Amino acid sequence: MDGTLVDTEPYWMAAETALVESYGGRWTHEDALQLVGNGLIDSAIILQNAGVDLPAEAIISCLTDAVQEALRTQGVPFRPGAQELLQDLRAAGIRTGLVTMSLRRMALGVVELIDFKAFDIVVAGDDVDNPKPHPEPYLRAASLLGVDITETVIIEDSPTGLRAGIASGAVALGVPHIVSLDGVGAHELWPTLAERGASDIAELFTRLSTSLTGVTR
Repeated sequence: MDGTLVDTEPYWMAAETALVESYGGRWTHEDALQLVGNGLIDSAIILQNAGVDLPAEAIISCLTDAVQEALRTQGVPFRPGAQELLQDLRAAGIRTGLVTMSLRRMALGVVELIDFKAFDIVVAGDDVDNPKPHPEPYLRAASLLGVDITETVIIEDSPTGLRAGIASGAVALGVPHIVSLDGVGAHELWPTLAERGASDIAELFTRLSTSLTGVTR
């Protein structure tokens, strides 16, 4: 979600900075990049190490509240082509799921701001025991969708998310945004989702699933 569907990473970074500074610490852009795509608990531990004297769950709740407030007051900056691609996938009858490490309440809040039914299912950070880069979030999503994970394409903007998708057995498409995805192992990189449709995803899957397995899935 964050960085692939919506450009909320600046909201998260601002919330992290304010929180760390409220405890007398210093939070740089480079520090914030460590958290891109991370699981919530992992991010909370990094913030505790930066001086935030709160339990992990309180940190997660505080950051989520701040980002939700930013979305309400500053708007939802959708990534180029993301909504259009989702619309085309839905029109083609392709099932879609949102897999994010944000809290479920935040994920559903973003989904509600899309003016069509964009996703069949949502898997959030508080729905799984093991966050990305563990494959559990994507495996859970495939199970909820009723499909084999090898019959799916995952789209990710972070190294952590890409590693989760690759480990799950899906075809992994990287669309870099805040951080580079070079050398992470994406099966393909696209610079943007703009001007991309369901036919592009289908072609990608057919071509890459054949090269990955030696047979067409």
